[in-house]
Amino acid sequence: LHSFFSYLAEISYIQENPTLLLDSPKVQDSYFKSVSYDEVDTILQSIDISTQDPLLIRDRALFELIYSCGLRISELISLQVSAYKEKERLLFIQGKGDIQRLSPVGEVAHELLTLYLEKSRPLLLHNHIHNHTLFVGRRGNKLTRQAVSKRFATYCDACGVQASVHTLRHSFASHLIRGGADLRSVQELLGHKDIRTTQIYIHSQTEDMYQQYRTYHPDGQKDDV
Repeated sequence: LHSFFSYLAEISYIQENPTLLLDSPKVQDSYFKSVSYDEVDTILQSIDISTQDPLLIRDRALFELIYSCGLRISELISLQVSAYKEKERLLFIQGKGDIQRLSPVGEVAHELLTLYLEKSRPLLLHNHIHNHTLFVGRRGNKLTRQAVSKRFATYCDACGVQASVHTLRHSFASHLIRGGADLRSVQELLGHKDIRTTQIYIHSQTEDMYQQYRTYHPDGQKDDV
């Protein structure tokens, strides 16, 4: 509207531009929210599996897997048991837009997933022995997005960390880039069709760098002396 009425005023079709009195909407930066490695660790460690509670074992395994492989919730709840290649420690993922990818499974995620498959999943299945979904609910049914999000929110609230399940995926990517991973590899691991989507993580890292500069470098601070 600003541009249109500016044009009308420029060609003298109107005498005044009424949109000059209107404020332009603020456009939020397209940055992905991530949390530090310590915060991720705090959330995951808060899930106490020493009680051998099958639901806690399941939760610890699935959230560790999301962080280890950079999964979307939709990808997680759609995983089949056969998707995990235990010997190779690889996870076959059916991603958005039917993009298929293989992701390595880290040592911690592998151990937790093995524990879940051996000790927890058989107890949760009950009579649903023909259900081949990897992660199941307390009655042996397929998990829902809402159930996964609600469980994660409970753990975050207990730890005092502001995060969502998708934050684990964003943190996975951010931590890879901080560690020196190249953008193309991160794109493959995330299952992004367009590398421009992955590049947003670079912009997020750049903003973090500027924030550090503004906070700690003398040229970035006001000199109160």
